[in-house]
Amino acid sequence: MPLTCLYSTIMPLFRFEHDLSRQELRVVIAAPQFTAATVPEFKIAFENAWKPEIIRVVLDLSPVEFMDSSGIGALLAVQKRLSSKGEPVTLRGARPAILSVIELLRLQRVFKLE
Repeated sequence: MPLTCLYSTIMPLFRFEHDLSRQELRVVIAAPQFTAATVPEFKIAFENAWKPEIIRVVLDLSPVEFMDSSGIGALLAVQKRLSSKGEPVTLRGARPAILSVIELLRLQRVFKLE
């Protein structure tokens, strides 16, 4: 059942969808900038969407054009939440600029990239 976080009056910044048959949470970060300005809202929305049975998280980063250290920290917080339960967090559709930051920080060792 989709759970949409409506922190924006124009469009949701984050979309959450549970697939409990696969024990998966899929998240679209629809904000073009995943920064200190949007991360606090993401963290609240993620906590509200979290279910104890989740063992897999897929973060769709395709809409994200820019990410600062707060955005990276939020990704790592999701990984930390999941680390005792299952697979690494999957980062899907990251743009080249975002991939460059992830690779510069060697986070491809932490996350699964698609």
